[in-house]
Amino acid sequence: MEIFQDLYHTNLTVLKNSINSIRKNWGIVLTGIFYIFATIFLYYILRFFWILAGLVLLIATSALISNYLHLLEGIIRRNRITMQDFKEGFGIYLRKVWGLLFLFYVAQLAYTLLAEPIISTFIHPLLARNLMMFIVFIVLNPIPEVLYQKYYSPWESISYSFEFIKDNWIEWYIPNIIFIGLMYLLTGELISGVINYYAPVNLLARGGIVTYLLGQVLFSFMMIYRGYLFETLSTSNRRKRLFMRKF
Repeated sequence: MEIFQDLYHTNLTVLKNSINSIRKNWGIVLTGIFYIFATIFLYYILRFFWILAGLVLLIATSALISNYLHLLEGIIRRNRITMQDFKEGFGIYLRKVWGLLFLFYVAQLAYTLLAEPIISTFIHPLLARNLMMFIVFIVLNPIPEVLYQKYYSPWESISYSFEFIKDNWIEWYIPNIIFIGLMYLLTGELISGVINYYAPVNLLARGGIVTYLLGQVLFSFMMIYRGYLFETLSTSNRRKRLFMRKF
């Protein structure tokens, strides 16, 4: 019974905070358009960097993710973002995101070269890869929030994400599954990446700018909601939250 009470009261508070924040900081919805065109431009110019293209892609993508995480931090910490936050955001979490993406790259390379040949003798390689991606998505789902709310190194962020999910998997995944379902109904695609910073770009091609903006509004609201939910769950436990509500 306590779990249901905690789910109700926690998510009610998070919902109120999220609605207030997206009303006050509606500009974050528009950042998705900037990230899309910045990404398109990035892939266009990569051919000019030859052998350094991979490094340029890693740094530039990390900078865009850093920018978005810094804006989310401004919303969660003080319920306000400014143009100065946007300008500064590209470098705030650059090293942390870069380090994390590099760890992901090394892990993927090790899996492809070492683990996949062995696993493929038992199950189909595509099924094995999808299963591995699903496990990573489940275990490291709160990585974006860990990056901008906790002061950990990339490896420590991965460890903390695992511990957080182990302790809060019910409280975290029930609202997240609802959001994933809503995004699927709107976009026709499942959100599978560990770190996302805009709604699926194919919405522009399929439904136009209005449909994309609706998807970006839902995506932005989801990320703000996750931020408030993570802040609540990572700084308390169920018993403490129930105890504090009595006062």
